[in-house]
Amino acid sequence: MADAPPPGHKAASLLLTARLRLVAAQESWAPALADFYFRNRAHLAPWNIPMDLLFFSEQAQVLQLREDAAAFAAGGAYRYLLQPIGNATRVIGSISFASIQRDTSHSATLSFALDQQCEGQALMTEALRCTIEEMFSAHVNLHRIQAIYPLENWRSADVLKRLSFHEEGLANDYLFTGGAWRVHRLVALLNKNFVVPASWQYDVG
Repeated sequence: MADAPPPGHKAASLLLTARLRLVAAQESWAPALADFYFRNRAHLAPWNIPMDLLFFSEQAQVLQLREDAAAFAAGGAYRYLLQPIGNATRVIGSISFASIQRDTSHSATLSFALDQQCEGQALMTEALRCTIEEMFSAHVNLHRIQAIYPLENWRSADVLKRLSFHEEGLANDYLFTGGAWRVHRLVALLNKNFVVPASWQYDVG
């Protein structure tokens, strides 16, 4: 289980950009999220582990969103759903900062997905820039965000490079996606404005 954040260190449940609403995952979004995954099932299949048909059901998404909402409230993970401004019933993407560790790393693992019809508009770059700013804010105060993606996923590579993630290495046969074990690239971004917790200060004299 991820460590709980210090008191007051919670992410905002709603973030806005010029073109997007980024809303914290809640059970009520299950129909819209199931629709997102169903219409993008072929588009996302090469980058995901194999999914059975149950995954694309509203019932499955209700259960997942309940877990996401509980993790968000506890500060163990933050998942945002992307909506176009002016259409509060449609989900066009998802961003997750998961496996949050507070101890001595203050880190999270990033994953994201975007509707195929919305690619090529820099929407994910816009959304990630906003959510990363929230994760690196003084009230959430993460120090490190890492992401890992298959070498063939050039769109994710371009987005992460645009956001100044730096490469840290390769992981052989990291995940079974698209019908094969694939090499993945590990990248990370560090918070230059990280606030060192007062509890870390000690006298070595």
